[in-house]
Amino acid sequence: MNQQQVPGELNMKKVFPIAIIFGAIILLVIFWSRMTVTVGAGQSGVLFNTFGKGINLEQAPLGEGFHFIAPWNKVYLYSVRQKEKAENMKMLSSNGLEISIDVSAWFWPVNEKLPYLHKKIGSDFEMQVVIPAMRAAARSVIGRYTPEEIYSTKRDAIQDEMYVETKKILDEKYVYLDRMLIRSVILPQSIKGAIESKLKQEQLALEYKFKLRRAEKEAERMRIAAEGEAAANKIINSSLTKELLRMRGIEATIKLSESQNAKTIIIGSGKDGLPLILGGSN
Repeated sequence: MNQQQVPGELNMKKVFPIAIIFGAIILLVIFWSRMTVTVGAGQSGVLFNTFGKGINLEQAPLGEGFHFIAPWNKVYLYSVRQKEKAENMKMLSSNGLEISIDVSAWFWPVNEKLPYLHKKIGSDFEMQVVIPAMRAAARSVIGRYTPEEIYSTKRDAIQDEMYVETKKILDEKYVYLDRMLIRSVILPQSIKGAIESKLKQEQLALEYKFKLRRAEKEAERMRIAAEGEAAANKIINSSLTKELLRMRGIEATIKLSESQNAKTIIIGSGKDGLPLILGGSN
């Protein structure tokens, strides 16, 4: 004969599953923010395994979108969009004069190397490597040139050299350098005035040389034209014999005689026996 179950025991059997479900829901709500992560546009995430090996250098960063993670792990978000950093730096030229330059760099962290960047440098990589690399490269390059070259003649070459040296450093630090620009160069006023005066004189000298070359070319053109005209006249004069002139005169007389205009022509009365035209009317 089965013993009759106590009503309290029946209630406990019904409540226990409900309590488990309710507790699971509470835990899910509490740990939901720790179990999910949303990687925004222009971002990548580096996963840190708390009970594992920490940062897995071979694991690809989390891409944009929604991700589930273990609640004891953590994701570090990085912006992989282009950034710009401007630095105003003072340094010495090759002859020891202090020069101020304003340099701007465009860069972003290499997405595939974010685990390395986070493990070895950290999220403050801009202060840790980008700015020091810009300063080191600028100091090295500027020290090889004079103020005049920095201010005018070699500015593009200096900019290119700074880019190459900065990029060489940042490539080893998992940061891609896209471009580097010299936005301004500030020299001591006395040096700046002397350079501008020299450049003005050089410009005037170039302008004078240009005008001189143009005058020389025009004189040469006129000389060649005169020589050609003289040679042509010489050829013509040498070919104008008396017999030729007499023949041309006879030909002209024949043409005039055929004309309907009234005229008087005396054959053989002109110089060298050429026809003499006394007059004519329409």
